[in-house]
Amino acid sequence: MSDDQKMSHRELELLEALRRVGGSARSGELAKVLTVSEETVRRTIKALSKQGLVQRVHGGAYLVGPDAADSFYRRMSEHADEKQRIAAGILPHVDDGMTVFLDVGSTTAFIANELRRRANLTIVTNSIGVAQTLANHNGNHVHFLGGEIQSNERGTFGHVTEQQVQVFALDIAILSADAFSAKHGALYHSATEAQLAAVVADAAERTMVVVTCPKFDDTAPHLGPAPGAIDLILTDAPPPRKHRRSLENWGVSLEVSPAPPGSTREAGQDGKGRTAEPAD
Repeated sequence: MSDDQKMSHRELELLEALRRVGGSARSGELAKVLTVSEETVRRTIKALSKQGLVQRVHGGAYLVGPDAADSFYRRMSEHADEKQRIAAGILPHVDDGMTVFLDVGSTTAFIANELRRRANLTIVTNSIGVAQTLANHNGNHVHFLGGEIQSNERGTFGHVTEQQVQVFALDIAILSADAFSAKHGALYHSATEAQLAAVVADAAERTMVVVTCPKFDDTAPHLGPAPGAIDLILTDAPPPRKHRRSLENWGVSLEVSPAPPGSTREAGQDGKGRTAEPAD
């Protein structure tokens, strides 16, 4: 018996709906597409997740493809609590009516969900998922940049993308990074993503880089925006001391999103309520 024959009609419908919208969607959007309740969608997602066919994430689901080991969908499920905490910390920096750039990062996907609380935003993005999340909501105007689509990143890149973003007067650019070095700043595995990040940072009035704390220990080969082009780093826990020294020398502000009340990692504290000091 084939895998399709083992699935219910509703499960097959939901999988097809996810494929049609680019591989990811919020539960509410899927409910509208399938003309069923959100509770039905959530139950179906749960069943498909048990079969290893989708990844359940905050507010929706993502298809798991044959290259899931290196996919955007896998990254969405990694450090999800930390990314959600960072996303919650973005709201004080974004007011109604602002012009905001969001990139293709998994953390910025969480941020897009949080920005649904704002209204009349002009969203500029190269991310399919961000465009889907914020279009036709609260009076937003969403501009999806052209260029070459990279399916593994679910976004557009290249010369056309870089040209188009420069026609916008960006109040704030919210960028992700694959790693953050105490010597070089934001680093990327993809040269095209690094180049676009640098172009966007130069065009924006204010640039914020959002990274989960483990990325301070990672590395990547391509330089992103110059450290001087970054205004703020938003993360989920205090970075190592050498990174904090570099940020201070570069004039880059550091903001740590607080952990939920009662968490042992609340505000960078250890299990005894003391401020944690990450090693170099």
